[in-house]
Amino acid sequence: MTQQHVFIIGSKGLGSYGGYETFVKRLLDCHEGNGQIQYHVACKQNGDGAMAGNASGSFSYRGANCFKIPVPERLGPGQAIYYDLAALKYGIRHCRERGITEPIFYILACRVGPFLKRYAKQIRHLGGQLFINPDGHEWRRGKWPYLIRKYWQLSERLMVKQADHVVCDSIAIERYILKTYGKYEPRTSFIAYGSDLAGSQLADDDQRFTEWLKAKGLRPFSYHLIVGRFVPENNFETMIREFMASQSQKDLVIIATANDKFLAQLEARLNFSKDRRIKFVGTVYDQDLLKKIRENAYAYLHGHSVGGTNPSLLESLSSTKLNLLYKVPFNQEVARQAGLYWDKEKGSLRRLIEKAERLSRQAVQEFGQAARQRIEQAYSWPLIASEYEELWLTKGGEARAK
Repeated sequence: MTQQHVFIIGSKGLGSYGGYETFVKRLLDCHEGNGQIQYHVACKQNGDGAMAGNASGSFSYRGANCFKIPVPERLGPGQAIYYDLAALKYGIRHCRERGITEPIFYILACRVGPFLKRYAKQIRHLGGQLFINPDGHEWRRGKWPYLIRKYWQLSERLMVKQADHVVCDSIAIERYILKTYGKYEPRTSFIAYGSDLAGSQLADDDQRFTEWLKAKGLRPFSYHLIVGRFVPENNFETMIREFMASQSQKDLVIIATANDKFLAQLEARLNFSKDRRIKFVGTVYDQDLLKKIRENAYAYLHGHSVGGTNPSLLESLSSTKLNLLYKVPFNQEVARQAGLYWDKEKGSLRRLIEKAERLSRQAVQEFGQAARQRIEQAYSWPLIASEYEELWLTKGGEARAK
């Protein structure tokens, strides 16, 4: 039996702290013992987002060969580009030294487009193929300065041009790739991101949860919740403004990464600190505690406007009964009728919040059941892993048949 070797590049490692890191870990968990696929995973040895422990070299996880790549920290934001290119070099060299032929190299995100042509050529000399996952419109994110956004856009185009296959985690992203880069005749597949339907391991009276509530001045189901990166394109300004205008007697709890500059801008525009219902509570890295917080929110507010399938939305659909979502194709594609939708028109979200709070208990339960059913049918990790298995073995087999 011929094994399909798959090199995954672009994740900082294995874990539950980021979208790509969670994806890689769950993929390896689901494919442990699969003798048809041999994974090789790049992990960042040092610098921003590196895995715990600074030991160099390789280690094994679920049968995968995980290799650590050292990164010059003086490069700052350029670390990500260096890391991906160094991982490509390592993987290609590893194939040559071990006599591995017809590998698949799967690059997560489009960071290295201007430098990719030579590596794509080397991969094809091995009889291999280059797969990419373009994430979702990174060049549109408002957090990036103009020149960096232009770089992201150029890099995306060049990576699609060089790729043998483009894996899109949303149908909307796949349509965008086919329409925008049609002249390159890209081959694409839609495979979504995944989510876990298991509930929190914490009981309702677990001290970790009750103490967290007490410290924040909260009670179960007495708050609406936002979880996400604290950046402009996630529509925090609209969500906070509309909540402040509502008659809600509940709190708005915001779990987000730090961004002091953006926070000061919002305070200057909204004066939200005068509204006691608005509560920025920092980050929560304890995944069981975060899931418990989601499960006990009255509703989840989701304002993401850029990207494909958003992990935070999937987690909310599996944990929170009511989901109030910004109306864009990415979010509608995921939640369908399990979500309630708002737009940026003044009063849209305010009215939706007030409507949500008037729903009967039975209606809330029905929305929760629909949300979990949506995850189970289309976004469970075993389903996503099976689709990747089919992709690797089908496309790898096509290469061997040539």
